Amino acid sequence: MMTTIVLMACITFFTRYLFLHRALPFKVGPKMQQFLSFSAPAVLTAIWVPIVFINDEGINLDWQNPYLIAAVLSVIVAYKTHNIYYTTLAGMGLFIILS
Repeated sequence: MMTTIVLMACITFFTRYLFLHRALPFKVGPKMQQFLSFSAPAVLTAIWVPIVFINDEGINLDWQNPYLIAAVLSVIVAYKTHNIYYTTLAGMGLFIILS
């Protein structure tokens, strides 16, 4: 078990190292940079959509859903303020109040 964790940590480190270390002669072209710019939003969406919309019974679009209400508030705060701290605090605060 520990061997697997160490090997996965090494693989993760070295794949990141190739992109981040300046001394290595590896450059990402502009098309690849544009392609990679979509990876963070895609991963974040894959994380939050099931949390907000799916529960044990299936899809939950009920306005009694605290995840959905907090997510809607977070989107509004993010749009208005463009501040990640306000957005996080508003969403988490409302979720804690509703839970």
